Amino acid sequence: MNEEKDMADARAILAGYRASIDNIDAALIHMLAERFRCTKAVGVLKAEHGLPPADPAREQQQIARLRQLAKDAHLDPDFAEKFLNFVVREVIRHHEQIAANNGVTKTG
Repeated sequence: MNEEKDMADARAILAGYRASIDNIDAALIHMLAERFRCTKAVGVLKAEHGLPPADPAREQQQIARLRQLAKDAHLDPDFAEKFLNFVVREVIRHHEQIAANNGVTKTG
């Protein structure tokens, strides 16, 4: 009987954790959508002014900043950097598409 109660308690705790994880995942998706909305506007601005889709100096600043934020948050900085690199590659791809749609060729 005690073992059944322990299992029921564990399942209830697990359900609570999973509900939190689901809420966090939803928030991440909404935040990424907002981030890409902003980076799309940046891509349009860059295309209108003939600026290159990529900005390596800015990317390096962001990597350093996010690595420090990760350390402060007790998150693996290497993971944070990999995640940022993935997002930045997607942003650059979007910027290249926007530039191509505006008749701008890649310059950097």
